[in-house]
Amino acid sequence: MSVKGKVFKYGNDVDTDVIIPARHLTSADPTHLAAHCMEDIDSSFVNEVRSGDIMVAGENFGCGSSREHAPIAIKASGISLVIAASFARIFYRNAINVGLPIMECPEAVAAISKGDEVEADFDTGVITDITTGETFTAKPFPEFIKRIIDAGGLVPYTKSKTEA
Repeated sequence: MSVKGKVFKYGNDVDTDVIIPARHLTSADPTHLAAHCMEDIDSSFVNEVRSGDIMVAGENFGCGSSREHAPIAIKASGISLVIAASFARIFYRNAINVGLPIMECPEAVAAISKGDEVEADFDTGVITDITTGETFTAKPFPEFIKRIIDAGGLVPYTKSKTEA
């Protein structure tokens, strides 16, 4: 499976309170969360993001609290993939749990610019900056994580296994 989209780029240590500000945690509804995603760091994000777009960020993306609201907000906004130099471990796991694809690739983060068009292949780990022609390789997802993401997250994956 592969995704292609326009890049929204952010720096290091983007925490969950920036991804979805705590004042908007009055609802767990993905549509509500998406409407406020990234608003404190990038007020134009919610109006510019399109389904399939890709988020690129520096080190320690998703640090802060352990709430799942942050990856839910990103996924519901239309982002198809987050590429970061590194992820906070709890965000990494929460992203998989909610079916948000993520890849670690510091080299890609260093070279990709905001607004570039990027394509990423989940099976091979190849990330291509279509704008510049550069390619990078991230570690591809293990098969079991691909199955969880393809199912839309851990709950739908588990449900499909128990109903089968």
